[in-house]
Amino acid sequence: MHKKYVYTSVFAELITDYIKANRDAGFLYDNPSYWLYRFDQYCDKNSITETIITKELYEKWSAKFSTESKTTQNNRLQAIRKFSTYLNILGIPSYIPKILPKPEKIVPYLMTDSDIKQFFEQLDARQNKTNVKAFKRLEHEYKVIFRLIYSCGLRNNEACSLKLENVNLDNGTLEILHSKGNKNRIIYLSEDMKNLCKDYLSWLYLQLTYQSIWLFPGKSPEKHIPKTSLDKIFNEIWYKTEASKYCDKKPTVHCFRHAYVIKRINLWMKSDVSLNVMMPYLSSFLGHSSPAETYYYYHQIEDIFETIRKRDIVSDIVIPEVDNYEK
Repeated sequence: MHKKYVYTSVFAELITDYIKANRDAGFLYDNPSYWLYRFDQYCDKNSITETIITKELYEKWSAKFSTESKTTQNNRLQAIRKFSTYLNILGIPSYIPKILPKPEKIVPYLMTDSDIKQFFEQLDARQNKTNVKAFKRLEHEYKVIFRLIYSCGLRNNEACSLKLENVNLDNGTLEILHSKGNKNRIIYLSEDMKNLCKDYLSWLYLQLTYQSIWLFPGKSPEKHIPKTSLDKIFNEIWYKTEASKYCDKKPTVHCFRHAYVIKRINLWMKSDVSLNVMMPYLSSFLGHSSPAETYYYYHQIEDIFETIRKRDIVSDIVIPEVDNYEK
């Protein structure tokens, strides 16, 4: 479900058509639409009256905000450069910068087995004190969706927006449709994750008394759990762990995806499996455009494999036996 922005500047109609064209082509385009909304507001505030992005206008807009990182600045200017290209295609001469500020190389926090174990212990111990039935239901959904993300290396939004029609628990597969880059792929569940999902769906049906179209329905079952809710719950749970007290960099939900890649590559290395042979398969499983994109993860973690190998003990304790869902 896309975030809708109301564009009001002289570029409003052009921006709206541009975003629609990209979404019709299968791209989410949520991040660019936000930055074009900010650009639209800037043009409105500064009384820009011509539908031309001049070099002067670009340079004023491109100046680094005091509150943004170089990576955010790069994302912001990528959006405007692509929009300028679109305007030129339409015959509207607009400035296209050749070089953008380089984004910072951000190395994500690499969660250890101990970090992951503590997270799921705190998640399972969490109790929502409200009597609102929907919140009590969501309490159980969080326990399943975080395990699904970690055990399958899913992106946050992929897990949140899973529809039941794309879940086949007979053969243990998830069909991920129109994900990043408008790519589709099949995810295979482990046996314990498949059983956990079966128990969860039986429980969910009793809670709702009807079947939602979503694997993880939100507060209103007609909508799925929003990505922002998972971010919020993740932060809440993380700060309850002992590990958070000694962590110099806060992890995010996406770190579970990194942890999945670390675990998979680590297992191959211990078994002397060729990474060159297996990386294309892992790349396809993750929904990457090429193995090169997956190697980005590998280069981030190659220096800590010895540490990871010594701590590789968590897999069997993340997904518990599930036979005690509240009826």
